[in-house]
Amino acid sequence: MPTPAYAAITLGSNSFNMLIAKTKGDQPHIIAKYKRKVRLAEGIGEDGYLSQEVMQRGLDCLAMFAQMLTLHKIHPNHVAVIATATLRTINNADEFNQKAIPLLGHPIEIISGMREAELIYQGMVATTCGQGRRLVIDIGGASSEFIIGDGHQVQFKTSLPMGSVTFNRRFFSNAPVQELDFDDAKQQVLEVLGEHRQRLKDLGWHCVVGASGAVQSVVEILMHRKLSEIITLSVLTQLKAEILAEEDASLSGIIGLSVERAPTFAAGVAILLALFELLGLEQLALSGGALREGVLVMLANRILES
Repeated sequence: MPTPAYAAITLGSNSFNMLIAKTKGDQPHIIAKYKRKVRLAEGIGEDGYLSQEVMQRGLDCLAMFAQMLTLHKIHPNHVAVIATATLRTINNADEFNQKAIPLLGHPIEIISGMREAELIYQGMVATTCGQGRRLVIDIGGASSEFIIGDGHQVQFKTSLPMGSVTFNRRFFSNAPVQELDFDDAKQQVLEVLGEHRQRLKDLGWHCVVGASGAVQSVVEILMHRKLSEIITLSVLTQLKAEILAEEDASLSGIIGLSVERAPTFAAGVAILLALFELLGLEQLALSGGALREGVLVMLANRILES
């Protein structure tokens, strides 16, 4: 009997994603991917409410997802809709959810940072070869997750309030970017890491795996330049110098940087650079998957057990 198709939808602070899959050989096999840079965290006002304009941007994306669910004939029971940091924190999350339900025919589950960290780790394990203790870093739009694990076993996990969209608003909203902007961002990373910095270093790791757009944008540039796809301190230092040399916010002179990734690129590089320096990282490789793949595995297991 053929397995039904199912859909994992993740509503991040930067991007909304949808993966559609079928189970083959006990593993989800992705048959379609949809993604839109919604940048939800950009719309959070001083009062803690998401602006109507940015809310509508998110709802328009969900309407598109709904059309794809119909196109792929996905049963409502075979859909998971997971939301992260921005919808965890805004004061009008209920309004967003109520407007989204008629579009998707499915409520949004707003997960905790710790649950997000678990799903990110499981998504990484399911898609990324490797052995030994791994440190997984996922820099999102408004939160970053840090997980240390060995195989499927998680030894440490945390979710901290820093991300490429929120750092962009706070430190990199004016062009040209200054050295002081990077210094301020590093100081903020130090403060946010707090006691977790020593805990992470005490546990240690054999290798570091990075997920999210911040890491992907750097790897895409390295690929475009036909360089090693491993991120190092020297790679990030070079990219920082290139950002500082740019006159305007488009960063159009940085070879290999896509227009879509440019708005949050400086913030992502600043966070990565700070983490390399503060945690003593030597190199970081791109994960094969993260949150959305973790949700897909969760959904596949749920359907199998039902």
